[in-house]
Amino acid sequence: MTEPVVNADIALDANPSLLTRLGAEVFGTFVLVFGVIGTALFAAAFPELGVGFLGVALAVGLAVLGAAYAVGHISGGHFNPAVSVAAAAAGRFAWKDVLPYAIAQIVGGLIATTLLYVILANGPEGALAAVQAGGFASNGFGEASPGGFSLVAVIVVELVVTVVFTTIILGVTDRRAPSGFAPIAIGLSLTVAHLVAIPVSNASLNPARSIATAVFGGALPLSQLWVFILVPTVAGLIGGLLYRVGFAAKRAA
Repeated sequence: MTEPVVNADIALDANPSLLTRLGAEVFGTFVLVFGVIGTALFAAAFPELGVGFLGVALAVGLAVLGAAYAVGHISGGHFNPAVSVAAAAAGRFAWKDVLPYAIAQIVGGLIATTLLYVILANGPEGALAAVQAGGFASNGFGEASPGGFSLVAVIVVELVVTVVFTTIILGVTDRRAPSGFAPIAIGLSLTVAHLVAIPVSNASLNPARSIATAVFGGALPLSQLWVFILVPTVAGLIGGLLYRVGFAAKRAA
């Protein structure tokens, strides 16, 4: 099986072309990044009404849920290079499509943060400068970690939550799983992962999301970006292999 099947319970319509699938990945990743980073920048600490970590975690879960229902039947609904790697490692996605998907996901994320940059640039005086001074909601460790956590702590939390998240995705989109509920389970599990990881690393789980914010966050987020590209990618590989070896349906002899 080589077609994208992260949302395997939803049949793909008429075998959409790679270009169509990449467009869906751009859109879905845009929705994810615009939702979570927009919430983090505008609503998380809004005076007297700030939604805090819980609001940001809910925002990313709801954004993924909506995007997955909207275009998951077209592209498989990855919206994250780590998910594409996990699907390929599990034998449910073509390795040759991982790089095109990752590029599309990065493009979608960058479109989202560019639009957020434009909004801030036309906002109250000093709004953009303040957000950039804070790293533009980028991921980080040490002084760039919301809670001051070390590099080791950040690597561990990103590895664990991304392995768990990608394994859950592969499980709920397995053809043996109940049909139609995958986006709900994925959105809720992503919310939980963010509640754990936001205080530690500002919650990446997704290289496209990390790249999208680091390019506007300044020198420190860019210097630490390698962690949030490497660790979620490795975690996706582990999650895919774990599911393939431990939980995938066995072929009849």
